[in-house]
Amino acid sequence: MQKELADIFQKESRNLFMGKMISVTTVRVSPDLALAKSYVSIFPTDNNKEVLKQIRIANPKIRGILGRRVGKQLRVVPELEFYIDDSLDYIDNIDRLLKD
Repeated sequence: MQKELADIFQKESRNLFMGKMISVTTVRVSPDLALAKSYVSIFPTDNNKEVLKQIRIANPKIRGILGRRVGKQLRVVPELEFYIDDSLDYIDNIDRLLKD
């Protein structure tokens, strides 16, 4: 699931998401396969909220593309929820604080 979403974002990010580089860091799927929480890292980090808003607007299109790719392997294509993974920003902040 993570690999397929990453591939979708790689191919669609130029057109849909203001040319930002979007990588999928983690995907957590519920046991009944009804929900997939996807954590994305966005580079450059300015306007993260706006890009996340665009991703959520494009959610039906992304789910449709995902369904065509994994439809043969999965009985149900899960609903997608997207969240910003800010762990890299957190690590960068800790490093900056330790250097001072």
